[in-house]
Amino acid sequence: MGLSSYLRKVYDLDTLDTRFTSSTSVPYQTVIDARDDPAVEREAAARARSSAPPPKWRTPEFFLYYMVFIVVVPYMFWVAYDVSRPSDPRYPKYEKYLSDGWIPGRKIDNSDAQYRTFRGNFPIMTGLLIFHPLLRKAWESVYKPSARGARGSTRLDQRATFDFIFAIAFIVILHGISSFKILAILTINYQLATKLPRKYVPAATWIFNIGTLFANELTMGYRLQLLANWVGPPWGPLAHWGYWLDRWGGILTRWDILFNITILRLISFNLDYYWSIDKRSSNSLEVSAHSPPSPMSLHTKKGLDPASLSERDRISIPADIKDFSFRNYVAYALYAPLYIAGPIITFNDYISQSKYRAASIEWPRTIRYGVRFLLVLLAMELILHYDYVGAISKAAPVWSDYTAAQLSLLSFFNLHIIWLKLLLPWRMFRLWALVDGIDPPENMVRCVSNNYSTQLFWRAWHRSYNRWLIRYIYIPLGGSSFRSWQSSVKSVVTYLLVFTFVALWHDIKLRLLIWGWLIVIFMVPEWTASYLFPKRKWESRPTEYRMLCCIGAVGNVLMMISANLVGFAVGLDGLQSILSSILHDWSGVFFILTACICLFVGVQIMFEIRESEKRKGVVMKC
Repeated sequence: MGLSSYLRKVYDLDTLDTRFTSSTSVPYQTVIDARDDPAVEREAAARARSSAPPPKWRTPEFFLYYMVFIVVVPYMFWVAYDVSRPSDPRYPKYEKYLSDGWIPGRKIDNSDAQYRTFRGNFPIMTGLLIFHPLLRKAWESVYKPSARGARGSTRLDQRATFDFIFAIAFIVILHGISSFKILAILTINYQLATKLPRKYVPAATWIFNIGTLFANELTMGYRLQLLANWVGPPWGPLAHWGYWLDRWGGILTRWDILFNITILRLISFNLDYYWSIDKRSSNSLEVSAHSPPSPMSLHTKKGLDPASLSERDRISIPADIKDFSFRNYVAYALYAPLYIAGPIITFNDYISQSKYRAASIEWPRTIRYGVRFLLVLLAMELILHYDYVGAISKAAPVWSDYTAAQLSLLSFFNLHIIWLKLLLPWRMFRLWALVDGIDPPENMVRCVSNNYSTQLFWRAWHRSYNRWLIRYIYIPLGGSSFRSWQSSVKSVVTYLLVFTFVALWHDIKLRLLIWGWLIVIFMVPEWTASYLFPKRKWESRPTEYRMLCCIGAVGNVLMMISANLVGFAVGLDGLQSILSSILHDWSGVFFILTACICLFVGVQIMFEIRESEKRKGVVMKC
């Protein structure tokens, strides 16, 4: 296999996540078995060809788009590079935020705290990625649980015991004295799920976990010195004792910042347990050796192989009642590869994959995924060596000193850096999980530049979190429907509640609440346009419909850029300052119109990318 052929496989959707190229309702072993069947391949190819129009890549229309790309894309990079050169008169103002780089003659913009932490700890995390799976292999060669139970239960016992022990050691090293606070929260949450009457479990779960988010924020992670000052004299003996204990905070003292992701797993365990109570007799896949199965459970299990479940079955079929143990709960909630940042898997899925290794985990694909991660890391490093957009933003710039093009592209590249700084940890931790034998969902489906729909963008951004929201909030609230004005209003309220939780979960700050509500507000025009211009009425005019959709998509892109700048970059005041600086004269207005034309070209390319995926039999809802 040549280098170009291998790189194509590296950037194939199947390498990123098999969930994108095969149905989640079909066991992946079925996909593996069908690989060498020519009849299946011919049928899939014919079905794919009929689901999408002929390709447009070689049409005159798209050759015009290529000409725009050849000019505009290099120009975009040049503008960001030009304002980042030492010769720029504003360079001394933000130079203090730059660090020595590894590319000769260039410094690196390492001003972002999240990426700086990831970059500084990269060697340690790489060591853990190698050491943790090797230690598990050594454990499995020594620890041989009783083989009296089913094969899956034996494997679960072996893996969960290791995960439990490693998790305790892991959080003690990471958080020191605060590990006891974490275990206390886990214990209370477990007692709520297993000891309260069933009808109180959902309400108690949400109240406790949302309350924990607020308590973590208000007490700065229950700092003992702060708590001592509340109950005793300021800087008394108790406060001094608390200060001394706080110093033993481990490698990452701010455990409460990382704990938000653990909150999701606590809620997942409680609600999976709550939903299992009525279903366990009919859907359990394993039957205790000491009691015969009921007729209903035999009927439900007919045709289901617990060793080869589809992902949908792994999530929806409740774990066995004995699997909701405290050991398994802690092993899941603090599972080392996914503890710090995710991706997120449900408790049911964790137990199922612990019992039977997912067929989608194949070493050639995992290696290609690792290569892809390293290439993304290289891209991030190159951008930070040549485009200092983060440092410029941190230096409180006078935005009116920049041209409309410079302002727009600094904002645009700022969003790309935000995307990359989130993508890299998520991919590294997912790679660690894959090496360890657990297949969580891929968090980032598409590049941030390859999105034109606000609603679809949020399906692809932090995808495992989006799936969590759908399962535990969106569907229980009734989902959405836009068939009538009444149902539309209810749906908007549902989305507002979902994104309010999303904002509070990220951080308890007003700008994030504004960001969450802006997202919903910016979805309304898209929903309205879909209602007023349904695709079925334009079947005889596909080109006109595509152009109409593209115009709407350009508006969506501008709104998404604005919302994310507010939430994750410059805030509402910063966005207002940037917009006023861009639009203060006619040259800025002309630039915005030119940018909209360029976005129009980019959206047309996005449309065709998705049509190309359909021709290959891949239909992604994002």
